[in-house]
Amino acid sequence: MTNAITDIARDLAPLGTLRASINLGNPVLAQGTPTAPAGITVDLAREVGARLGVPVAFRCFDAARESYEAMATGEADLCFLAVEPAREADVAFTAPYALIEGVYAVPHGAPFVTAADVDRAGVRIGVKRGSAYDLFLSRTLRHASVVRGDEGVTAFRAEGLEVAAGIREPLTEYVAAQPDLRLLTEPFMHIRQAVGTTRDREPATVDFLRDLVEELKASGFVADALRRSRQSPTLVAPAG
Repeated sequence: MTNAITDIARDLAPLGTLRASINLGNPVLAQGTPTAPAGITVDLAREVGARLGVPVAFRCFDAARESYEAMATGEADLCFLAVEPAREADVAFTAPYALIEGVYAVPHGAPFVTAADVDRAGVRIGVKRGSAYDLFLSRTLRHASVVRGDEGVTAFRAEGLEVAAGIREPLTEYVAAQPDLRLLTEPFMHIRQAVGTTRDREPATVDFLRDLVEELKASGFVADALRRSRQSPTLVAPAG
């Protein structure tokens, strides 16, 4: 390894092992179990480790907020989270490697046609606590309110809410099995999934991650990893 890569490895993995925080609660980006995780985020972490010549250890969680907390408290060196202002105070992000959509599910007969229709007084939206769409809706809704639960659909069902929010792929699958619900096809947000590390890392380390993400998008690595995990390669983000 060159001296520059050796320095980055020491900065990003000071314990000698790259600790990657993986959110198994997002089935588009990670699948499997804590002992055998898989998916695009796992592949990206392994590639970072390979480039730096260090082993990778996975810290797996069931929610983005837990993955973020591990990063913010120094229990992880690398994370894979959506870029949101509430996280950027602690996390230095790359450009996104994937874009996924946040969408709404509503009962048949509900007076909503577009995503914008949902933002009205008296409308309560079930969200997964600490998710990217929880953070986004909490800062952008003007009239509707969010109700947090372990999952958006869990809060929606338990409290008889008007709307459930979620990621398009799993929410589409959920709605297909619920004859009383329909999906609003228009997304209410595009979730920018990126690689991140803490802001106290050296500028060269952050630049290394940013350059690597651009290389892996351009080379087809990200698209191939999405295909292997049975996700659409159309989710790859454009050049950053």
